[in-house]
Amino acid sequence: MLSPPLRPRERDALVQALRAGVTPRLGARHIQVGRDAEMIALDKDLDRVADGGSAFRLVIGEYGSGKTFFLNLIRGEAMGRQLVVANADLNPGRRLQASGGEARSLYAELMKNMATRTKPLGGALTTVVEKFITTALTEARKTKVKPEDIIHERLENLTELVMGYDFAMVIAAYWRAYEQDDDTLKASAIRWLRGEFSAKTDAKQALGVREIIGDAALYDQLKLLARFCRLAGYQGLLICLDEMVNLYKLPNPVSRNNNYEQILRILNDLEQGSAEGLGFILGGTPEFLTDPRRGLYSYPALQSRLTDNPFARNGLVDLTGPVLRLANLTRDQFVALLDKVNGVYHSGQDDVVALPAEALSAFMSHCEQRIGDATFRTPRDTIKAFVGLLAVLEQNEAIEWKDLVRQVEVKHDEDAGSDLKTLII
Repeated sequence: MLSPPLRPRERDALVQALRAGVTPRLGARHIQVGRDAEMIALDKDLDRVADGGSAFRLVIGEYGSGKTFFLNLIRGEAMGRQLVVANADLNPGRRLQASGGEARSLYAELMKNMATRTKPLGGALTTVVEKFITTALTEARKTKVKPEDIIHERLENLTELVMGYDFAMVIAAYWRAYEQDDDTLKASAIRWLRGEFSAKTDAKQALGVREIIGDAALYDQLKLLARFCRLAGYQGLLICLDEMVNLYKLPNPVSRNNNYEQILRILNDLEQGSAEGLGFILGGTPEFLTDPRRGLYSYPALQSRLTDNPFARNGLVDLTGPVLRLANLTRDQFVALLDKVNGVYHSGQDDVVALPAEALSAFMSHCEQRIGDATFRTPRDTIKAFVGLLAVLEQNEAIEWKDLVRQVEVKHDEDAGSDLKTLII
């Protein structure tokens, strides 16, 4: 399937992100190469979630191998399927399980980054809530039933889940605020849904509910939210968590194991189909998975579930298991990537000639001579350098790409301790 045309906004955001060495949030599909089999495998997961099922995946790759880029590709595919997507990076202040507010902080970050196809950059929580209300109003007009009756009937589907009664009360409060044009009550309801209430007394005074979203409620609340998204007219909810290696880095073994136990709970729940319209994709490094002392393999129940298929060896692959390993790009794939970046950079610039294939080959040869296999293991630095090369050529019309690469090689030879960053002038 052909990608839609590259819009100027996407082009600028994409180039800016690549130049800064960060993962682009917009336009990533325009430079995707070499992950076709992995994308097909994840597409099946997304279809399962959209059909009301569930999915769990660990995406494993070295630093700079393209994990975050791959997760952003999946986010885009999910939004195209009318899934709601929420993403967050773990850090010392955000965990899956904690008692000092770290889990609630992770939940709040997910809610801030909640995205849909019409709001791909986040902030879509209010949009989802209001879509639930407007779809109920549409049904009420068609069936000649009172809107409040339709809303309460739909919310009844949530009360069987943990914290479902309080969740339904908060949505009902938002509906009242919607009808009465009460912005204060609306804001209180959204604050509760974002996990921003820290005291139960404040939540009871503002909304009449007995519970708040705390550290212990993170996964239960996400299960609730997934079902609510389907009631609102979306196909489900996809949770993308990156930088899972921060759990591996936890110095306290008890805290580390508590978080691994939460991962085990999520894995079991989703693999058994106990959640409706919910998918989890977790991005981490090989040591986070396989380290026998601090990684997921240090937790026996997880190791038994996440061990590679023993028959998938000697070049054979199995992309149906819970662990998806991102292989390094081949040289041909990397050249294709450079070609796509080259095309994106010069998109919309009719008066500028893109670099020829000869220049791409020369750049690749330079990288291979100077840093060897790291060119493919950590493409982030290589792409950042390549965009730097394009920027210099664009702003200095008198210089030829051959001269620029030659100058960089001379500079590299004069400084034996330099690395790929020498290319960024």
